[in-house]
Amino acid sequence: MLLQIKNLKIAYEKAIAIKDISICVDEGEIVTIIGCNGAGKSTLLQAISGLLKPVAGQIIFDGKDICKMSPQQIVTMGIAHAPEGRRVFRDLSVYENLLLGAYTRKDKKIKEDIERIYTYFPRLKERWKQRAGSLSGGEQQMLTIARALLSKPRLLLLDEPSMGLAPFLTIEISRIINEINNKEKLSIILVEQNSQLALRISKRGYLVETGSIVLEGTSQELVANDYVKKAYLGI
Repeated sequence: MLLQIKNLKIAYEKAIAIKDISICVDEGEIVTIIGCNGAGKSTLLQAISGLLKPVAGQIIFDGKDICKMSPQQIVTMGIAHAPEGRRVFRDLSVYENLLLGAYTRKDKKIKEDIERIYTYFPRLKERWKQRAGSLSGGEQQMLTIARALLSKPRLLLLDEPSMGLAPFLTIEISRIINEINNKEKLSIILVEQNSQLALRISKRGYLVETGSIVLEGTSQELVANDYVKKAYLGI
């Protein structure tokens, strides 16, 4: 088991955002977390990446509890976070953004890895000198994911990668996520409001409502669930 979260509780001042959540992620699998806005999905990813500290519970990555570690320590351990909202460094070039993704690395294979990442995102190679803020929304989303990959993670946290994208770009992003998972053998936690997309490309899933897990199972089981069909798939 690569990641185990046990009885996690997160609070903003006096407001409880996450209540007693427990999830797990195996090596090389895509696990999706679906739910409405405000359910606690992004909060959970922020806790895993060290941006929020739990009130209670454990986050165990590769056998170590990382709850008290800094975000930088967590990145060096092998967890990368591609946050919601295409948070690129707008005044820097595509290439400079990618270099920042490798900031914590000490090895000499960064340029080689950038070329490898370009095979997933050929548009970024075409625009490598271009200012990131001038990219289209879809290209900025690609850059956000590519930058996270440059830290050489074992676990990638993807927060709403399809948000605001045209349908054809949503399909392209989902294809890329699948390709990365297959070729890199990378574990991925995918947070998505587009439940159909998320369950199509993941192995297992959790449904979060008001800070708690209300359903879990294989993606096929969730797709077949009557409540999920009605509330989240529009079937």
